[in-house]
Amino acid sequence: MLERTIGVVLHQLRYNDESVIVNIYTEQYGNVAFLVKMPKQKRSNVKTQLLRPLNILELDFDFRPNQTLQRISDMRLHISYETLPYDYVKGAMALFLSEFLYYVLKHEMANQPLFRYLYNSLQWLDRSQKGLANFHLVFLIRLTRFIGFWPNIQGYLNGMVFDLRDAAMVSVLPAHGQYLSVEESAYLPFLLRMDYATMHLFRFDRQQRARVLDMLVDYYRMHIPEFPELKSLDVLRTVFS
Repeated sequence: MLERTIGVVLHQLRYNDESVIVNIYTEQYGNVAFLVKMPKQKRSNVKTQLLRPLNILELDFDFRPNQTLQRISDMRLHISYETLPYDYVKGAMALFLSEFLYYVLKHEMANQPLFRYLYNSLQWLDRSQKGLANFHLVFLIRLTRFIGFWPNIQGYLNGMVFDLRDAAMVSVLPAHGQYLSVEESAYLPFLLRMDYATMHLFRFDRQQRARVLDMLVDYYRMHIPEFPELKSLDVLRTVFS
């Protein structure tokens, strides 16, 4: 059945000398793996440009539910980024977010609010001019609302700790040992108050920002099966060092 949808490119893996497997999080079907045949002349290859991570595409494809790999009949840019491919800070964030989302959304089905969150966030990043240092932190913490483990900080008081496993603030140290320190737990109320419009008002130094990022990644690792070490983390740390 021929379908048309919008999707965000997450990941690309070479399949053989002529084809790649591309994971795209689509509006109508969630995460879909496509087998795409690539022309031999890579430098002039339009498909190579289209399939850059985090590009937002319009796709026509013959959807076959029983097949692991779908085939695209036509694709084109839905949104043409103005700064994201050319700004080195935004580029480092895009590299990190594409790798991060590939693992987080690996088994995600269609979810309209989630897709709209990705769609709007990427456009916000592309259009923004300054005050981006906390973007990835806000993106990660707010994404938890759409995939089921938004932190519960209700009743938080100084001295409480955040239970990573149960996603809640507690006053007694959990026996399982998977919790944030008192100091780290105190970051969460600030993070949950941030949004893209106000995040520039919240100041973290280099060490604080790095620690907050590490604790968010650890939090995801707790709730996402087989979540690996992210190769792009070092690049992102270097940019903000």
